[in-house]
Amino acid sequence: MQTIHPIMSNTSKINNDTIIALATSSGVGAIAVVRLSGPDAINRVNRFFVSGSGKKDLTKVRSHTIHLGYIVEGERIIDEVLVSIFKDPHSYTGEDVAEISCHGSVYIQQEIIQLFLKNGARHANPGEFTLRAFLNGKMDLSQAEAVADLISSDSKASHQIAMQQMRGGFSNEIENLRKQLLDFASLIELELDFAEEDVEFANREQFLDLVERIKKLLKSLIDSFAFGNVLKNGIPVAIVGEPNVGKSTLLNALLNDEKAIVSHIPGTTRDIIEDDMTINGVTYRFIDTAGLRETEDHVEKIGIQKTYENIEKAQLVLHLLDAEQLQTSGLNINELEHQYPNKEVITIINKTDLLSDEDHSKFISTAGGLKSQNPELIFLSAKNKTGIDVLIQKLTELANTGILSNNQTIVSNSRHFEALNNALQAITDVHKGMEQGISSDLVAIDIREALYQLGLISGAVTNEDLLGNIFQNFCIGK
Repeated sequence: MQTIHPIMSNTSKINNDTIIALATSSGVGAIAVVRLSGPDAINRVNRFFVSGSGKKDLTKVRSHTIHLGYIVEGERIIDEVLVSIFKDPHSYTGEDVAEISCHGSVYIQQEIIQLFLKNGARHANPGEFTLRAFLNGKMDLSQAEAVADLISSDSKASHQIAMQQMRGGFSNEIENLRKQLLDFASLIELELDFAEEDVEFANREQFLDLVERIKKLLKSLIDSFAFGNVLKNGIPVAIVGEPNVGKSTLLNALLNDEKAIVSHIPGTTRDIIEDDMTINGVTYRFIDTAGLRETEDHVEKIGIQKTYENIEKAQLVLHLLDAEQLQTSGLNINELEHQYPNKEVITIINKTDLLSDEDHSKFISTAGGLKSQNPELIFLSAKNKTGIDVLIQKLTELANTGILSNNQTIVSNSRHFEALNNALQAITDVHKGMEQGISSDLVAIDIREALYQLGLISGAVTNEDLLGNIFQNFCIGK
């Protein structure tokens, strides 16, 4: 099998020059961290570092130590700093690394960076520190991608997924699969070298068993993507119903903010309004939609069409009904459930606060019948924010966060998802070929393809374009 090792057009440059970047967020803060990495990083910092005693040589101190002193240019003191030293290979990048913690003035940050740029360092490209960590074998490609996910994580769930991947949980599963497949592939390739002797080195029954296990695991990982992707990017929740049932009021109640305009005039919401909210560690993207009804208004028709489009895209649908309308006209509470049988629909009876005491008692007495039609029915008043806690509890249950607590591997990266699908197709072809008794050379082609696709995930197989696409999305300084 042909293996393409990690390459970059400027690999020699990456391995020999010193890069510098601000590792903390740009702007004013209490402190800022300027990071340098490269074979000459510590020596370069040492040239402009003066300790309190003036005698400390940073090139001779132990790794993983911190030193108080000053960054100076000639006789000019730029700032009092702490310099952290990490020596090759025991650093994030696998190279010598020096991190300068200075005061957070933008002026000071730029003075320090410009000092080193003038003296031979180069400004780091986006993600170049992590790229060097990958090239130097400190992490594989999927772990490197998890670094970016960890930085951008904004909820407990997305943080857990990124942390698990960065610690190698996903990588270990893929590498284990690839190693087992590679062992058998080597035996198949060996058989091809002795084709004239008609010998079999690979036990076909054991190989079929391995292929079945790989197919099962690949399917499980692929299936986890739907869950992992929405947890990473936020679970889309569409709020739908007829005009004036309280969709915008519910959105405002959930967000605890006047995000949407509330009016008694039907058809007020004509465009899509959405916002994010994190509940118990999971981010939800709530989408307020136009009211569903027959209308001749051209603009409102467009809004209603968008409502149906958002129902299709949503992971969860909140279907609102008006308590007063329900009591007088007997609306079909399962209408959307029937219309979208593959969607998770939560039916909500809103405006219970508008019922008189007598009507409320009658309504509660009939609620048992409604519950028998839909046991998951939720009663609330979005205006008074009563019953919102019940809805939030239901949303948490449906998020199925138990998968996270069980440390089950979850795929959330679309590149990995594509490679897994391609690997599954190749493994399926291997399985079919063996059952049909096709020649080993044809089986070997499909095995190579499966190995290639699995290798794309970890970086065992990669190229310059792939690395460029991945690391260009990183922030500078990481």
